[in-house]
Amino acid sequence: MKDPSISSSNMAVSTEVILNNQFNSEENPFAEYMWMENEEEFNRQVEEELWEEEFIEHCFQEMLEEEEQREWFIPSRDLPSQTVSQLQEQISLLVLDGDLHADADFDVVVNSSLNPNAKEFTPGIQKHVM
Repeated sequence: MKDPSISSSNMAVSTEVILNNQFNSEENPFAEYMWMENEEEFNRQVEEELWEEEFIEHCFQEMLEEEEQREWFIPSRDLPSQTVSQLQEQISLLVLDGDLHADADFDVVVNSSLNPNAKEFTPGIQKHVM
């Protein structure tokens, strides 16, 4: 793979040469053929770009093949039928209505002895001051 910084600087030089040659075409009768002076550099750049495009396409194809080969977890297929029914039963027992517990939560907040201005606890960082 090529270094993008090298490619962009070379491309800028080539573009600059081409633009300069276009403006100098009135002064120099051979100006339209001046690009041949840098033909090898231009060919190298084009070849690098083609290799990069081919590499990206190859990586993309590999990614698609990996995705097709991956077995996805499907509960109805991969779990025993008892487990699926148990999960459905547990899900049906969940209560999603927050209004039932709003009064209880408010009482807990009002009667709490926690300091709301305390620093946030970060696990793994121990700073004990005695």
